[in-house]
Amino acid sequence: MRYLPKSPAERQQMLAEIGAASIDDLFSTIPAEYRLTRDLDVPRQLAESEIIDYFKAAGQKNATDYASFLGAGAYRHYRPVIIDSLVQRGEFLTSYTPYQAEITQGTLQAIFEFQTMIAELTGMDVANASMYDGSTGAAEAVLMAARITGRGKSVVAATVHPEYREVLNTYLRYRDMSTTVVGYDLKTGRIDLAALEAEVTTETAAVLVQSPNFFGIIEDIPAIAEIAHAKGALLIVSIAEAISLGVVRPPVEADIVSMEAQSFGVALSYGGPFCGVIAAKEQYLRQMPGRLVGQTTDHDGYRGFVLTLSTREQHIRREKATSNICTNQALVALMATIFLTVYGKEGIRELAEHNLAKAAYAAQALSEQPGAKLRFTGAPRFHEFVLQTQEAPSLWSQRLLDNKIVGGIELSRWYPELGNATLWCATEMITRQTIDTAAKVLAAGLVEA
Repeated sequence: MRYLPKSPAERQQMLAEIGAASIDDLFSTIPAEYRLTRDLDVPRQLAESEIIDYFKAAGQKNATDYASFLGAGAYRHYRPVIIDSLVQRGEFLTSYTPYQAEITQGTLQAIFEFQTMIAELTGMDVANASMYDGSTGAAEAVLMAARITGRGKSVVAATVHPEYREVLNTYLRYRDMSTTVVGYDLKTGRIDLAALEAEVTTETAAVLVQSPNFFGIIEDIPAIAEIAHAKGALLIVSIAEAISLGVVRPPVEADIVSMEAQSFGVALSYGGPFCGVIAAKEQYLRQMPGRLVGQTTDHDGYRGFVLTLSTREQHIRREKATSNICTNQALVALMATIFLTVYGKEGIRELAEHNLAKAAYAAQALSEQPGAKLRFTGAPRFHEFVLQTQEAPSLWSQRLLDNKIVGGIELSRWYPELGNATLWCATEMITRQTIDTAAKVLAAGLVEA
């Protein structure tokens, strides 16, 4: 396709049509504070080499050596260097929907391996590889449950990631489907089972919970499943931290599992989307969004890979389609596949145990400081915990930044009832020295790093 730029005459015609005398006149409608100006100490004309030098110098101003206790659905784990070495090969960087199986066997095999590993980890029968991230996966799972049950209501735990719930609300805004949010126990941080039982009715299509939940607490999945199934509703378990499956019992009682697999080797700086996935029991296979890759053999007995199921509207009749959000996620799924292959079963378990130990040490060290305590007790957790402090987070967070440490996330905008509460995450990337320094800063103000 040729590139045909607009001619000066055509540009002038377009400007006249909208009532602007010139390009500068058009841009003048943008408020001054949002306009890029030349107040950057950059001459108007630079050689290419000088431009590169300028941006290299500007990049040095970025803070890249900070330790971070941030989590909340986006987790910093070590990425083996082999991941980028493999995914940067040309045949993977250009991977797209494998329409022609005969020339995309590599892509199809990578997706097949990914689906197989995810099914094993989650305890489900089948898994796809086509969600944008964990939030869209959770929303699509609710719609999937509505199609299966023919019902129009959903019940969602308040401990599901707040941004996941926002995405779900966006999905359902113009659909004939209502959502009820169920609160949590202020002592344990788990969903309020009595309130859940009161809300689930014979009109409920899906019960959506997250485990570990937004507070890092492991939910009682068997008890929740019993409540949901008693009224014929499907149970959807959202997993925002995939590494937890190294030690946490998979939610086998669930009907559908929606997972964010970013922790499996997808860099936080990747730019998005992350690596969403839906796994489910086999009887719900035909209502899954996205595509499934299967294996077969040709007439000579050689193994090959094919698209077994594809429910996107460009493949089948629109009225039969389940979703059109399923752009192929082969590249990020490949990252996760390489990560899981490198670590293996024992490696994932050891990695999860390492995270568990780091969080336990951090929770103890921080909560022992004057004016600080753990907000939730009495239930198991993974590598996140909620810390409550007498001092407002805005005060001690700056002291931490002065020591090149990014502290926990304030929860007041989502959970005002928790007061001065923050969500902390400690993965294997956080050192014991960093945890000790953070504890000292909380206790006694600025400490020299």
